[in-house]
Amino acid sequence: MSHQSHDRIRALERRAEAAAEGFDPTPPDEARALELLREGVGPTVAVYCEARTGDAWVRFGQREFDRLERTFNRWLELYAACYGVALDGDYSIRTAAELLVDTHDIRDVATVLTGVPER
Repeated sequence: MSHQSHDRIRALERRAEAAAEGFDPTPPDEARALELLREGVGPTVAVYCEARTGDAWVRFGQREFDRLERTFNRWLELYAACYGVALDGDYSIRTAAELLVDTHDIRDVATVLTGVPER
């Protein structure tokens, strides 16, 4: 795992926890949901995508991969809360990356994975 990826995961993890502190949206809060997608969900999936598509394949250690996926799920939980939905996420970041390649839209990725908001 590259030092840069490690630092990015740590920063995203810290930002997710900071965003969660005192988080109490008044659903529906679509503007806040979109902000969480831009600031958290998207960048977290990007770490995975860049590790898999760059010049050199980055191999995550199991602990680092677990942190990345846990951070991704934390961001999705905050996103869903903006719509009044409580998630106990166990979503695959690999699946999210595959969906992003197909859709090119992080909002579609979040909606397909979580079902939030209902279509």
